[in-house]
Amino acid sequence: MAEFDLTAGGKAEAGPGVVRRGLCLLAAGTYLLLVACATPVEPQVRHDDLLRDDLFASAAKVDVDPAQVFALNDSMSRYLNSHIRTRIKSDGVQGALIDALLEKGDLKLDYDAKITRTAAEAFDARAGNCLSLVIMTAAFAKELGLQVRYQSAYREEAWSRSGDLLLRTGHVNLTLGPTMQNRHDPLRYSYTIDFLPPEEAHKLRTREISEQTIVAMFMNNRAVEALVRGEVDEAYAWARAAVRQSPEFVSAVNTLGIVYSRHGDLVQAEAAFQRALQLDPEQTRAMSNLVDVYLRQGRDADADALMQRLAAIEPEPPYFYFSQGMAALKRGDLATARDMFAREVARADSSPEFHYWLGVTHLKLGNGSLAIKHLNLALKYSAGSPEKDLYSAKLSLLKTKGLH
Repeated sequence: MAEFDLTAGGKAEAGPGVVRRGLCLLAAGTYLLLVACATPVEPQVRHDDLLRDDLFASAAKVDVDPAQVFALNDSMSRYLNSHIRTRIKSDGVQGALIDALLEKGDLKLDYDAKITRTAAEAFDARAGNCLSLVIMTAAFAKELGLQVRYQSAYREEAWSRSGDLLLRTGHVNLTLGPTMQNRHDPLRYSYTIDFLPPEEAHKLRTREISEQTIVAMFMNNRAVEALVRGEVDEAYAWARAAVRQSPEFVSAVNTLGIVYSRHGDLVQAEAAFQRALQLDPEQTRAMSNLVDVYLRQGRDADADALMQRLAAIEPEPPYFYFSQGMAALKRGDLATARDMFAREVARADSSPEFHYWLGVTHLKLGNGSLAIKHLNLALKYSAGSPEKDLYSAKLSLLKTKGLH
């Protein structure tokens, strides 16, 4: 199973110096890391030696122009002039942008995890994941002459699955500084916009990242999304662009390795995972993916040695308790299944899949109220995902049976 990282967004509340909206995410049995946690490396590090364009003939057909990520289209420009600039005199530049985007809800933005959008795409759809909404907000801010800083946030690991792809969700936000004419007191005039609920955003630890890395995150997310659709050539084009855009973004190197692995190019996959581990020796996603490559190559001794190293770093990997819970459920051991699913919920409370199966187990145990509680949480955390209809249907069925 491949392992990835992603980044993703949601409703607005304002507070002193901080503006927050709803929810954020981002990518895969092979581990894929999309938007979070880049490891700094020396600027001279390049990855051109990892690239094999000749293996992906149709890759050149994919438009991966970095300039398009933040580009305003005509509808954005009209909105900027009619809804934002008209408020600057009364609200100030930052206030006009925040008011238009968040407080008064002119855009009525919705969280949507299905695809990572450019600024223009998010604006036209009035929806996006947190990375898309951060990009759209930054596009308006830069057009208004505001300083923009980006942060990668550390939060509890949130994992999801798509087939045999295991996806980890990351999170980003941005801070709007003053305009060029008003930079004498930057702290007073800085506002952080976060697309998480306030109770979650308060707990975040962040570190500043570059716009170059934000663009690489966008490209990496697109690569992961292409892999989920089975479009390996397209995924290569996006992963190639990501590693060239920001060589220090280790997640993109890991994604490139997964693309090669999916394409059957195990030598190239091994090289990419090894490079990721050179940049970050404890990159457990790349380790797990490299174990899979070794096993497919019949290199059992190399796989065993790396699995021992991986187990020492991460003794309880993603879905560890979940797998035990599913096995217990299959053999009819409901008490053990309940305990295992509860342990996964305890360390990844925003996972709809974990809440769903904990709810199902409670239902089998006759705990109707707890079943409803966790199924409601599964529905809550599945916003924008294909599983939302499944959770909603299960809840509706239980309610027709008199459970509330």
